[in-house]
Amino acid sequence: MSNQYYLLAQLPSFSVTDEKSVLPVTEEYFYDLCSRFLDKKSFEQVKLLSLTPPLKKVSTGSVFLDKWYDSERNLRFALAQIRALRMNKKFEIENESFSPDVIQAARTATGMDSPLAAEQFLNQYRLNLLDSIRPADEFSVDAVYAYGLRLKLALRMKMFNAEKGMVSYHKIYDSILKGDMGDK
Repeated sequence: MSNQYYLLAQLPSFSVTDEKSVLPVTEEYFYDLCSRFLDKKSFEQVKLLSLTPPLKKVSTGSVFLDKWYDSERNLRFALAQIRALRMNKKFEIENESFSPDVIQAARTATGMDSPLAAEQFLNQYRLNLLDSIRPADEFSVDAVYAYGLRLKLALRMKMFNAEKGMVSYHKIYDSILKGDMGDK
């Protein structure tokens, strides 16, 4: 535990939602610090951290990570189910039932007119989820994982740019209209 204390004490706090601020830490810096303070197994888990959960449930050995991946998987499945229903398509998954808050988040996001607003809403939902399942021990290996996921979420959120998104949208839309989808 003392290694995690020294690791987490060196990591600066940051705001995930402040779009204009520069993050005080990079993923590379985070990985470098983790490589120096964590055992091999924990560091390998840090390198595997992802905002995209495995399709099938797989135990990570961490209750915190398993809960994160289960919650994110359920959100993605609920989004897929709602989108499929709206397109009159079938989307079936085995024995999955979703909590009311997951269903409500998916419905809210899919009901938004702006894809950017929907993504911002979902990112805020994910941030709130991370905060709600954050480990009680602020210096545990799970706290390191939580920091890594928050960092990944912040980096993802900073990639959204309305102007670039509209340019990309129009480029894709124009190529669809022209029938130029790279079918060469």
